[in-house]
Amino acid sequence: MCTVSDCGRWNFRGLCIVALSVASYVALTEAQAQSPSANTPTTIPEINVTVAPRTPPSSAPIPIRPSSAASELSVTGDTMVAVPASRTGEFLETAPGLVVTQHSGEGKANQYFLRGFNLDHGTDLAITIDGMPVNMRTHGHGQGYSDVNFLIPELISVMRIRKGPYYADEGDFSSAGALRIDLLDRLDKHYAALTAGSLGYWRGLALNSIRVGAGNLISGLEVNTYNGPWVIPDNVRKFNGLLRYSQGTYEDGFSLTAMGYSNNWTSTDQVAQRAIDSGLISRFGSLDPTDGGKSERLSLSGRWSRSDAASATRVEAYAIHSTLVLFNDFTYFLEDPVNGDQFSQTDRRNLYGINASHTLKGRIAGRPSETTFGIQSRYDDVRVGLVKTADHITLSTVSDDRVRESSVGLYAQNTTRWTDWFRSIIGIRNDWYSAQVNSDTPQNSGTINASVASPKFGMVFGPFAKTELFLNAGYGFHSNDARGSTITVDPNDKVTPVPKTPLLVRSKGAEVGVRTQAIRGLDSSIALFVLDFDSELLFVGDAGTTEPSRPSRRVGVEWTNHYKANSWLTFDLDFAYTRAHFTNNDPVGNYIPGSPTSVGSLAILLGEDKGWYGAVKLRYFGIRPLIEDNSVRAGASTLLNARAGYKFNNGVQVQLDAFNILNAHPNQIEYFYESQLRGEPTGVFDRHIHPAEPLAVRLTVAAQY
Repeated sequence: MCTVSDCGRWNFRGLCIVALSVASYVALTEAQAQSPSANTPTTIPEINVTVAPRTPPSSAPIPIRPSSAASELSVTGDTMVAVPASRTGEFLETAPGLVVTQHSGEGKANQYFLRGFNLDHGTDLAITIDGMPVNMRTHGHGQGYSDVNFLIPELISVMRIRKGPYYADEGDFSSAGALRIDLLDRLDKHYAALTAGSLGYWRGLALNSIRVGAGNLISGLEVNTYNGPWVIPDNVRKFNGLLRYSQGTYEDGFSLTAMGYSNNWTSTDQVAQRAIDSGLISRFGSLDPTDGGKSERLSLSGRWSRSDAASATRVEAYAIHSTLVLFNDFTYFLEDPVNGDQFSQTDRRNLYGINASHTLKGRIAGRPSETTFGIQSRYDDVRVGLVKTADHITLSTVSDDRVRESSVGLYAQNTTRWTDWFRSIIGIRNDWYSAQVNSDTPQNSGTINASVASPKFGMVFGPFAKTELFLNAGYGFHSNDARGSTITVDPNDKVTPVPKTPLLVRSKGAEVGVRTQAIRGLDSSIALFVLDFDSELLFVGDAGTTEPSRPSRRVGVEWTNHYKANSWLTFDLDFAYTRAHFTNNDPVGNYIPGSPTSVGSLAILLGEDKGWYGAVKLRYFGIRPLIEDNSVRAGASTLLNARAGYKFNNGVQVQLDAFNILNAHPNQIEYFYESQLRGEPTGVFDRHIHPAEPLAVRLTVAAQY
């Protein structure tokens, strides 16, 4: 187990492995990929994402398939980095309706909210980066744990946004949404930037792109420190390194990417509201100054693709090593009045996977048609543990488990354009899971197998006057922690019986929507959706994790607008409203804790390639119930960020970002559960909050060369 002294050391092992892996591969690579076939059967037309000049300047655009649902869209990396974001995860808020917050230190995975879900750290929001899954199953802190801190935002090429279980190539964790992020294959110029800001913020970034043989080699290095407004500084020490070699194009070529990430931090977790109200601590104070964590990630991934007029083949493979150690204390002295309730969660894993697909392009009944067959396979070898601690000193071990979990997903999907105004999308997916749990509590060991089939269906009518109508329906699923599927007794006392949970939980959903470009410069869509789950995953405050709960339903509407008024002015306006409830009646109530009712955002972007530029973003995060009877609710919040900058002709730019410029005092996250402060005779049910940071500014000086 890592100690405080471990957290104080930089670990450059990731950078060394990154450099050696890519250098070895580049040395062996000499030949340019062969040109595609000249066969020319008619296929469904494609559209391209138009990539505007960016900072740093980007490579050629990635081809994007036409949308098959009103809520599906793609955004470029330019769009994502054009809006100020205080942390890496907030760049994902470019996805309409998505809210990204943080409740415990800048090295921990973010808290995600989408379509009426409190997704905790990623459950039911599938995130992939360069073909690698970010979501971690059977994780030490929470199912679907998705930490994107290893991502360098300036290297994003395109993010594809999907919502709902309508896509055959989306599997585990994707029922609410899926974000597929692809990285750049080259930069037009080298790029360096230095950022200094209030609250102890520093960031250095260097990106280089050179020709090596017949391809391009990108290298990236990011170093970041941050203290925040907290009485106990976060003392973040983050390092990111990347090497990426590629040849050809996204559809006809290959890439090999190595990434290394290390982060150490101290965290101020959510604190009891009564501790603030009584003056025991300030709004930014801590009730356990030794909470914090350490995270590392090493990865090697590759992509190979070939495409011609008759077919397209794509293969992605990856290997990831990750470690996480967290020290949390959410209930203080409720369980142990003497030593306190701090606990440590550990997760050490190696995971390997491959994704392969083959698309046949041809005709059905004389009409253009494409059929894709695919396989997705993943294997996780995990050592996961939970121990009770005090000031990082181990008091007792609750569990120490070895889990080997594997899955295979097969899918097929056909898209046929039957007329000039109608096309259909029909898909089927089947997933098989197998997990072996070896627990230090022998009664909780065992093997579990499960499978689930997920049919998908969609229809698209149009375009009529630059307007399309979409109808979609489908089944999906998420996996539960494998330990919950083999458990028989409570690991705390080794005696109390505990019910098992299913390994796979089914979801089903439907959506009807309209997208129009009838008004010049405006891309607008509206989607009505319903999403059911056989079992909800809810956050458990005293354990800091999630557990299966009751069946649920969400019904909602999303309205998304992108308006480019002219060459230098763009507006993005999004609003979403969702009604979420449990579908089985219970006297405690049918509201789903943490589920937001309304979310909205407005972004205004100004400027062109040179000269002055700027941006403003307003985000509204609506009220949400904290307990099942809705008698306690989290308040709504509104945050306003802004940016102003100038780009000189010589490639130098100066940029000033301001966050929470109204200096509002909302909370990033709120929970309601029982805790006990030192000196209290019994536990008290109370609101527990993590405040948003106050007004902060950051100045960036960057150069292209």
